[in-house]
Amino acid sequence: MLHDIAPMVFNNAFAIKEPAAEDFALCYSQNEILLTDEPLALPRFSDVGLHLMPHSEYLFSIDDMRFFLVRSALSATEIPNDCRFVPLSSLNTELPRWQAFPAHMGAQVFRWKNSHIYCGRCGAPMKNSDLERALVCSECGLVEYPKIAPAIIVAVTDGDRLLMTRYARNANSYRRYALVAGFVEIGETFEEAVQREVFEEVGLRIKNITYYKSQPWPFPDSVMIGFFAELDGDDTITLQESELCEGVWFPREEIPPTQSTVSIAQELIEGVRSGINELCLELHRQRPIFP
Repeated sequence: MLHDIAPMVFNNAFAIKEPAAEDFALCYSQNEILLTDEPLALPRFSDVGLHLMPHSEYLFSIDDMRFFLVRSALSATEIPNDCRFVPLSSLNTELPRWQAFPAHMGAQVFRWKNSHIYCGRCGAPMKNSDLERALVCSECGLVEYPKIAPAIIVAVTDGDRLLMTRYARNANSYRRYALVAGFVEIGETFEEAVQREVFEEVGLRIKNITYYKSQPWPFPDSVMIGFFAELDGDDTITLQESELCEGVWFPREEIPPTQSTVSIAQELIEGVRSGINELCLELHRQRPIFP
């Protein structure tokens, strides 16, 4: 998955540190990031200019490599000749995972800070906290933390069949099948969100909701919580047409091939294809955590 960079170790503990020339400089513009060219790679301050160091802040490290967010926007004349901005959406195929992951995490912090330049309560400027990863209002003291929206994703099975759906959005151009997913609403547990999303999107009842694992997912600013579950009763699919254009029960041997290994969705699908889901569900049946 996107965050799987072992044996390297990601350390996001808050700290205030001064950058050095060999540290990585994460420079963003809208939905793009600055990379060195030929080959594409995350730049260091020695690549983009030491003058950006005073306008940066420490984010996290991977092993002994440190990553800093450059807060000041680069003008066209400041972009080095051997660097260029590329879409964030291309990073998973253009960069090794140990570089794509911090680039996406840095973009998440960049979006958060840009959307909280001013206090949402009194309108005064926000400033960095000296104690934690947070923004503090310079006047009323309001504290804002990075936005992280929990979302569930679930592989629903009926025996050896897997439920897969297609989104209504861009239905003609985007043909890939997906799993049922959605954001957690206020006042509900993750498991309750799984039940609600499945019933809302495909009109099915489920049981044996079994936690699998979670994944940081910055598209946008989320953490994905993955589950397996079993059909409970009638298998007739009733689509929420505002969200989906198709829902299909695929026999295990006909499950469409997954396209990548960056998301928990692909891992859940492959878990059903290989039968791992049956092991997880059986453990849940023996000792249920959620009814």
